[in-house]
Amino acid sequence: MRHRKSGRKLGRSYEHRKALLRNLMISLIEHRQIKTTITKAREVQPEMEQLLTIAKEDTPHARRMALSKLASKKAMRQLFTFAPQNYVNRPSGRTRITKLGPRQGDGAEMAMIELL
Repeated sequence: MRHRKSGRKLGRSYEHRKALLRNLMISLIEHRQIKTTITKAREVQPEMEQLLTIAKEDTPHARRMALSKLASKKAMRQLFTFAPQNYVNRPSGRTRITKLGPRQGDGAEMAMIELL
């Protein structure tokens, strides 16, 4: 039984899943929107919201916390250039998931996740 077990496994091991979510967050910061499956988008959305909340304050501690989640200095710098000015007055809901329909090859439901 899966009682009290949060998160989706996505058919991957813990390390692979952690790397996948990290790479999705880095791509989302760099491109502002990415196209992925709905389950991956729903899994990365709370992580990204938490990261944007951390980035609202531009302090050295916040930068270290963001760098520990991202492991990319370039993405961390980009995050701290647009997050404090764009999201300071917005308490939540800084990402949007839009359904796109099934993928051509395998029929997986696709979605676009974007930063507002």
